[in-house]
Amino acid sequence: MEAKAYSSATNITLSPLRARAVPDVPEDVDFLMEHLNDPNYDYHNDPSSPRSSNTDVESYELEHKKAASLSVDYSTAASDFDTESRTESRYSRTETPASAFEYDDESPYPEVRAAVSSIDDPTMPVNTFRMWFLGLFYTILVSGINQIFSMRYPSVIVTGIVAQLTALPLGKGLERVLPTTQFRTFGYVWSFNPGPFNIKEHVLITVMANVVVGGAYATDIVATQRVFYNQSLSFSYEMTLTLSIQLLGFALGGLLRQFLVYPSSMIWPGALVSSALFNTLHKTYGKQERRHISREKFFCIAMACSFVWYWVPGYLWTGLSVFNWVCWIAPSNVVVNTLFGTSTGLGMGLLTLDWSMISYIGSPLVTPWWSEANTGAGLVICIWIIAPIIYYTNTFFTAYLPMSSYQSFDNTGLPYDPTQIVTDSQFDGTKYEAYSPVFMPATLAVAYGVAFAAFSSVVVHTFLWYRNDIARRFRRSLKDERDVHARLMQAYPEVPQLWYAILGCAMIILLFVAIEIFPTELPVWAACVAMALAALLSVPVGMLQAITNQQIALQVLHELAGGYMLPGKPVANMIFKAVAYIGTNQAVGFSGDLKLGHYMKVPPRLMFCAQVMAAFISSFVVIIVQNWMFANVVDICQPTQSDGFICPSTGAFATASLIWGGVGPARLFSPGGMYNSLLWFFLIGAALPIPFYYLARRFPLSYWRYINIPIFFAGLGALPPGTGVNYSSWLLVGFIFQWFMRRYHFRWWMRYNYILSAALDAGVALSLLVIFFCVQMPKGGINLNWWGNTAWQNTADALGTPLYVMPPGKTFGPSTW
Repeated sequence: MEAKAYSSATNITLSPLRARAVPDVPEDVDFLMEHLNDPNYDYHNDPSSPRSSNTDVESYELEHKKAASLSVDYSTAASDFDTESRTESRYSRTETPASAFEYDDESPYPEVRAAVSSIDDPTMPVNTFRMWFLGLFYTILVSGINQIFSMRYPSVIVTGIVAQLTALPLGKGLERVLPTTQFRTFGYVWSFNPGPFNIKEHVLITVMANVVVGGAYATDIVATQRVFYNQSLSFSYEMTLTLSIQLLGFALGGLLRQFLVYPSSMIWPGALVSSALFNTLHKTYGKQERRHISREKFFCIAMACSFVWYWVPGYLWTGLSVFNWVCWIAPSNVVVNTLFGTSTGLGMGLLTLDWSMISYIGSPLVTPWWSEANTGAGLVICIWIIAPIIYYTNTFFTAYLPMSSYQSFDNTGLPYDPTQIVTDSQFDGTKYEAYSPVFMPATLAVAYGVAFAAFSSVVVHTFLWYRNDIARRFRRSLKDERDVHARLMQAYPEVPQLWYAILGCAMIILLFVAIEIFPTELPVWAACVAMALAALLSVPVGMLQAITNQQIALQVLHELAGGYMLPGKPVANMIFKAVAYIGTNQAVGFSGDLKLGHYMKVPPRLMFCAQVMAAFISSFVVIIVQNWMFANVVDICQPTQSDGFICPSTGAFATASLIWGGVGPARLFSPGGMYNSLLWFFLIGAALPIPFYYLARRFPLSYWRYINIPIFFAGLGALPPGTGVNYSSWLLVGFIFQWFMRRYHFRWWMRYNYILSAALDAGVALSLLVIFFCVQMPKGGINLNWWGNTAWQNTADALGTPLYVMPPGKTFGPSTW
């Protein structure tokens, strides 16, 4: 059916737009995402490209329309299109005039044309009761559940795709049951059920869920102060700190729209995946599948199977979760346990039967195989080769400690006690000299070195591969590049910059109140420096992610800067890092959601209100849930917690605050410091991308183009508290689905792969809730004490036995520090 002509806000009448068929997500978009780091790969001429079959037809239609609308010679128009649109992509090296597609009915970028619909219905109801009801429902549910799971190891995260898949049938259900009666309120006519549940309502619901998936970063600050520094915290402090840090980045993201959202050159590959999936779901919903099971039915069956199976490794036989079967054979052999253990060992057992362990670092069914392979190479070289060499040569005195742990230790081999070196939340040098230097386990030391290398490698890799694209697109981002999507969005009033400025000022004032009234030890000038860092890094980091879909890990950089600026102040260092890191992270994430709304033609003001409301409410939810957990879960955040609520992220957060904010980088990493040699990783990370870049340029069709050094290093960011078994099982499942199934059963993979990932996550999450609240928690819980649940806890791996055990009263390490 032919679409109606659309009149934009500039009163320019467009010619009728054809309704394009939207391809499946994995078939088209994932193909492009796999080739993000090879700018010389000509996928248009590759017969294996999934678009090769329809590109010519689509190009011809566009060429014909352009020739007719511009009244120019057709051969000239076709030639222009071939050189400007058909070959233009992030890999292109040619400049496209901003006006070339100003009034075209398609995006100049083929990857956008493949995933995003170029028509819109401005009369579609979006600000509906259904949208707000389901959006707030997912905001509260997802943020609360993920906050509980974030304090457990292994944990599982309810991802945005779960909300995306389940919101559609729920919305359709409300469409059937809600009354259609119209009401008039202050002259505004509205109804609980204004018509069919539509794609724009669905987008806003999913965006609200996406906003809260990662929780609130400040909760780890609060937990660290409570558990590791024994500070009594008021609810007002927790809320002012969480709200100010969580919402500051949203205000910053809104001010960056002209750089990260409006330009058509900022394509945001992640938004393309979501856009294509939205279109596919609404295109196929409710239709009978004749030759295969429907996606909705497949999701329900897979989720039910996941729910039932998790009872086995999650409760009935917990040994199948860690599955360190080699350690069961030799429970007292320290060497065997350090290599094959999954609690404090390297996890070389390769396999686990627990999906929450497999997906601990992210779903292996979503990440492209080439990226997983790079991470696997990093695991083998850095963790399974370099870390054992460090450990068994007793470098940094690591042989006196467990092989792998997110904790730091003192010179007796016990976990480092921060209260021994802190007075009134500040580092006490006298106490430090009387107590002990800080010692890091082998994997933690390697993890910091890898973080250094990841930062420098991303900078060099990006410069080598994308310097021309970034320079060109930065220049073009300052222009009004109006593709079809920008023109269609002119039908909706934009969010005034004043709204973002007011939100930003309010959050800055709230942050100043938190750091001045409460015991944070963070001076106002340092908070201003952190906000300045967040603002300065938002544009380049956002542009890199919008163009390349690559993220830069900045936490260690901020910890290093904060450690030198604020020596001896661990709490201040945590807040400094949080403000700087989350400011950038939230700004970039907010911009990505704005781009998704841009592609899906969601009114910008509604998008703003939905995102801010979700972030605001989730801040209260996560604090309330965390306080409830501390009040009701016995031994929470202790290594011996029986149900796995050991707070791994909080432990890593506390260790970082101690290393960077307490003892400080000057004592540890400056010349003469024990870990000064780890700074060589900066140089290693900067140097490694260079030879692989030239090899890929020299042999553009070889496997060299798949080697990505930033992913090689940054992919290990979950180690520790993650262990090798999390990565090895993740790689094994990724190989099965992202290589084998995709290559030999592509139609199945295209139809069900992402659905299976969401179903497994949802099933485990639901099973975890039922087990915890119905079995483990009431009246002390029901515990199954048998070999399958206790044997793995009585090994040298679970006990953290080091290679060299210090006799009582003896110490190791340097005599002075």
